[in-house]
Amino acid sequence: MAREPRDRDREERDSEFVDKLVHINRVAKVVKGGRRFGFAALVVVGDQKGRVGFGHGKAREVPEAIRKATEAAKRGLVRIPLREGRTLHHDVQGRHGAGKVVLRAAPAGTGIIAGGPMRAVFEAVGMQDVVSKSLGSSNPYNLVRATFDALKNEDSPRGVAARRSLKVSALQTRRRDAGTDAAAEA
Repeated sequence: MAREPRDRDREERDSEFVDKLVHINRVAKVVKGGRRFGFAALVVVGDQKGRVGFGHGKAREVPEAIRKATEAAKRGLVRIPLREGRTLHHDVQGRHGAGKVVLRAAPAGTGIIAGGPMRAVFEAVGMQDVVSKSLGSSNPYNLVRATFDALKNEDSPRGVAARRSLKVSALQTRRRDAGTDAAAEA
C-alpha cells in the first residue's frame, strides 16, 4: 500500500527533530482494589538549528506518555537566536517558580556546561558552547521552564536593530565607537 504524500511530508518533518526525554514520574492513584499507576513524561524537542520546545504528557503506559509529551513539544516550538549558530548573544537569567537559571555566552570550544534538564534543552536547540548555573529548585519541570524563560529573553543584534529601526552595521559601529571613546578617556 502506497503512503499518501501528506503522511510522507509529516514523517520527513518529524525526522528533522531531536527529542530528549528529561524526566519520567510514576504517579499512583489509590482506588478500591489497590493502586493504579500512571506515568508523566517531560520531553524537549528541537531541530538543533535554533528551534526548541518542551512538552508534558501523562498516560497509563510510559511510551504513550512520551508520545503525548513529544506531540505537545512540537506544538509549542520557539525560535532562539544563536550567535554563530553555537552560543548565546549575551548573558541572560530566567526564572519559573523557585527555579532560577543563569546562562552565559561562552567562547568556542567550551562545550555545554549545564545540569541535566538544562543540558537537554541546549542540545535540542543546537547550542555547542554555553555556561549555565541553576539556583533554587532542582525540579526538572521548573528548570526547563526557567531555561525557556531565559532563552525567550535572548535578543540578537538583528532584533535590536529592527526594534530601533536601524541597520545592524550601524548598531555595531556605534558599539565600537563607544568602546574607543571609553579607551580614550582612560
